[in-house]
Amino acid sequence: MGEGRENPLENLAELTIPLLLPTVRGQPARPQKMENAQTVVNQDLEYICHKLEKEFAALPGKNILITGGGGFLGYYLIQSLLRWNRTAGGQGVQVTVYDNYVRGLPQWLSSLSGNPNLKLVKHDITGPLPEDIDDFHYIIHAASIASPMYYRKYPIETMDANVNGLRTLLEYCCRQKESDRPVEGFLFYSTSEIYGDPTPENIPTPETYRGNVSCTGPRACYDESKRYGETLCVNFARQHDLPIHIARPFNNYGPGLKITDRRVIPDFVRDILDGRDIVMHSDGSPTRTFCYIADAIVGYFKILIRGHRGEAYNIGVESPEISIADFAGKLVATAGELFGYQGKVVKKASSDADYLVDNPNRRCPLIGKAREELGYDPSISLEEGIRRSLIWYRDNREAEEA
Repeated sequence: MGEGRENPLENLAELTIPLLLPTVRGQPARPQKMENAQTVVNQDLEYICHKLEKEFAALPGKNILITGGGGFLGYYLIQSLLRWNRTAGGQGVQVTVYDNYVRGLPQWLSSLSGNPNLKLVKHDITGPLPEDIDDFHYIIHAASIASPMYYRKYPIETMDANVNGLRTLLEYCCRQKESDRPVEGFLFYSTSEIYGDPTPENIPTPETYRGNVSCTGPRACYDESKRYGETLCVNFARQHDLPIHIARPFNNYGPGLKITDRRVIPDFVRDILDGRDIVMHSDGSPTRTFCYIADAIVGYFKILIRGHRGEAYNIGVESPEISIADFAGKLVATAGELFGYQGKVVKKASSDADYLVDNPNRRCPLIGKAREELGYDPSISLEEGIRRSLIWYRDNREAEEA
């Protein structure tokens, strides 16, 4: 925004956005006022639990480990399981979080620390597992730096989590099987980045595409360690007959993704909430499909519980495939409706010489495999996801550096 222009967010009063909830447990959709971040979270968690009724019904009495649970993906992975415990009754799911908390314990997670079904453990997954580790029925390995700004700053640490940390957990699965306390499901978070910059005939991209990836570029620490991680998973699954599954996320966004993460959407939103013009460090032509986090979380749990051994699944949405410039435009328009935002999108070259190196021109998944084998059916529109995200960020404007 121009100098001296009043920031309309400074005096923002209660925000009320009428939306329709999806049909839940056979009941018709009903009007719902979305007033703040907590109502966004509540609606998302209700949606997740409804979509996962069959999967979550298999979890009572189970012990689940989530590594890197203090991060973006952990935000809804953990809260959805605890929400299910409150609504389902009976024996609950036990959730254990391993995280090194290098940035401190997130406020949202510390606020849950009194829950009897949640155990928080400070542990760096790149080291040996704790000697008193529990017997886990399910493991979700989400401990990895995923923001390009930060994994390029900490490349060795990124590779260690995706390779050494993964190997440690897979060997734990082998020991559990030998001791007759087998792990029932293991989920490794890979990435759509393993495809690199797909050739035109491989967009939308199927799981069978082998990739077009640099092994030495500035993104290679992330891309290649995820590729090798997949190779570890597939071979442990085959050689030791373990229930290991792989998720390939495509551009998740929404609540839990800190405003300091330095990925494109949080950066744009920070400009909006500070009353500045959105600064775009490219021509905005690369295209993506953006998957709202509530839909993505549904897909991840379906892989964990229903996925085929040693198989990888794309999790995202197939449309709309939209340019970064057009996405920024949608943010501007929606922020204008919600907050009275008056800024615009401006283009400015990044001071980071590697900012756009190896950045894919297009990223769009085929999700037919997940639809057919898992019943994955994302249904939250881009417009609704943007609206929910902006409301959530409005109340989560401050965060420790990612």
